[in-house]
Amino acid sequence: MSYGSPEAAGVSTRGSGFRTGSSGLSRDLNRVAVLRLIGASGPIARIHIAQRLGLSPATVTSLTRELLERGVVRVADHAPSRGGRPAVLLELVGGAATALGVKIAPDHLVGVLVDLDGEVFERFELKFDATARDSVERLGEVLESWIAEVPPHAPLLGVGLGMPGVVDVERGTVSSPMLGWDGLPLSDVLHKRLGLPVLVDNDVNTLAVSERLYGRGREVENFITVTTGRGVGLGIVTGGDIYHGFGGGAGEFGHVSAVDDGPRCSCGRRGCLEAVIADPALVADARARGVLSNRQGISKLRALANAGDAQAREIFATAGGTLGRAVAGLVNVLSPELVLVSGEGTEAWAYMAEAFDGALRSNIFPPLSGVTVEVDPWDDVKWAIGAAALVLRATFTPHDERQADNSIRAWLLAEPGQVEVVV
Repeated sequence: MSYGSPEAAGVSTRGSGFRTGSSGLSRDLNRVAVLRLIGASGPIARIHIAQRLGLSPATVTSLTRELLERGVVRVADHAPSRGGRPAVLLELVGGAATALGVKIAPDHLVGVLVDLDGEVFERFELKFDATARDSVERLGEVLESWIAEVPPHAPLLGVGLGMPGVVDVERGTVSSPMLGWDGLPLSDVLHKRLGLPVLVDNDVNTLAVSERLYGRGREVENFITVTTGRGVGLGIVTGGDIYHGFGGGAGEFGHVSAVDDGPRCSCGRRGCLEAVIADPALVADARARGVLSNRQGISKLRALANAGDAQAREIFATAGGTLGRAVAGLVNVLSPELVLVSGEGTEAWAYMAEAFDGALRSNIFPPLSGVTVEVDPWDDVKWAIGAAALVLRATFTPHDERQADNSIRAWLLAEPGQVEVVV
């Protein structure tokens, strides 16, 4: 198991070995750092924890004793002895707690119940009209029914929600033209109903969080996740953590200008990248060309491309080239180590790849041309895991971004016998 690098937990790695940023870190933050390192590098001996975090062996012994008593950490094994007493190795107890993650799409919900290791042991899915007037009330009902199925032996730390649109992560408010939500205090509304911390973020950000904790992003500190499908999205990971920007607006990649006076976008402007290359735009283009009838959609367009239809393949190739030029601009500005491309749109990647790669490479600033690009096959479950990862991430970071983060950490870091969470 891995939770990425210790920097994402506020632990500096400059110099030889990991060091806490300040010798004056509180006991709680030291406990977070210890827990974080065990999650990232376990099984690990106490002496190595002390060395890598710059803490005294006595402090580490005290902190790990608390975590062992709390049932969050366990003894995994003993390290081979070179004479003398063998070192005890500690690891995280994945089943010590759970998190529920839900991907909200305009027409369906996908939910997963995961443990601290990110392992999925329950999956839920149903049709859902997120644009309906009573959608929030209905969402609350669905979450209550899913929470009722959580096994009692593993406490539920909270609920993570990923949705298209702009999310102010500090206030928990969401605005989504796709869903018809504007400044909705979703986190507070659902917390009051469920009695649990509810963390909300843009769905592409949740996907990036999932990659950071469990996927390809574990190995790099700076990467971007670009998605294409019903919309076009962007998740930015810098210094090992998600970049949100002011008011949570970072990542609206789909609304950068792609063409002058182009098709009208859902945001009301013309020529946005989303209005040119997202699935609805490709379908509109195909219908205008007579490739699709008015009743046929993106699945038919992909089927035609698979069958060798030249116009269908040209539509996807043009979209790939446009996306490649736009991503090149991101690389030139952000200089990521890795670009991950995901979303429903990748189901037609075979017809987009060549044009994408050509446009990307020809528009990147030459010194940055070595950036790695990987295509991550679309999977709704991974997006739901990303939503759950919002809760799990709060467990391992000391930042005070949201009160709910503190509530989640409070459960895991409470002294034995004092596990009440105040939210």
